[in-house]
Amino acid sequence: MDEAPPPLDPREEFFELVSSVRALVGFHEMTGAWGLPLHGPGGPSVVEEAPAAQAPVMPTTPTPSAPEQGRSYAAAPGPGRAFVAPTFAMPQAPVAAPVQQASPARAPSLRAEMLTPEARVERLHLLQAEVAGCTRCGLSVTRTNTVFARGNPLSDLCFVGEGPGFDEDLSGEPFVGPAGQLLDKMIVAMGYRRDEVYICNIVKCRPPENRKPDPDEMEACRGYLVTQLELVRPKFIVALGATAIQGLLGTTEGITRLRGKWKMYKGVPVMPTFHPAYLLRQPTAKRDTWTDLQEVMARLGKKPPVRA
Repeated sequence: MDEAPPPLDPREEFFELVSSVRALVGFHEMTGAWGLPLHGPGGPSVVEEAPAAQAPVMPTTPTPSAPEQGRSYAAAPGPGRAFVAPTFAMPQAPVAAPVQQASPARAPSLRAEMLTPEARVERLHLLQAEVAGCTRCGLSVTRTNTVFARGNPLSDLCFVGEGPGFDEDLSGEPFVGPAGQLLDKMIVAMGYRRDEVYICNIVKCRPPENRKPDPDEMEACRGYLVTQLELVRPKFIVALGATAIQGLLGTTEGITRLRGKWKMYKGVPVMPTFHPAYLLRQPTAKRDTWTDLQEVMARLGKKPPVRA
């Protein structure tokens, strides 16, 4: 009498199961099919054909991953109905969406350091034209002209003031009144000509009665100033007065505590000092201001011009 075969080792049975699963996964990856085949060694099972006109039922959640897309699924079996085999479809290459060209107005801007000097100057002109039509705050209602800048837009040295005054509002140019005339003398004393440096303000419109700009007015103009300084790319900035340094750095400290102490604005050294309008009222403060400007000159490698 033949002996019964020994029982299958569980480890061998597990190995065969793992091998079968791997083979099935490989079949899925190769064909893109989904589901289990309904036939074995005895031949195919009797199944019900899915209607040709019936739209494939796709699962809604979770969304199939990329290799699973392109498969169609048959309906689930119901009472008294034979199981409907899934229909297999080979995955098709995704259809590329038509490329739409972005309009120049929405195209991403290059970083300023990647632009040529000519391109930076051209973009400053475009920014100035945008400022001229600005209505972001109430100052646009009372202004005569917007006041953008003056001087060399490629200068290593930039002066930032508070805002336009009466004379600047009429002319559309910063620092042309009495305070501007004193600033010109300070610039010459540093060894520069008037238009060799770049001069702008925190706000581009005159506050009524030459008052200090309100926080919301400064915030409305901040984007213009940030872009302006990014395009100019000065090596050093002189902040003229409390509003200038507060607008640049967001600090609330007064100019008396800040002046003469180097600060940083987006990686650019900033020297806070008194505003020329304050020097007209307090001439004794000119000595401290000159000390601050000499610090800037030393960083720039400049020496005061020799007087005859």
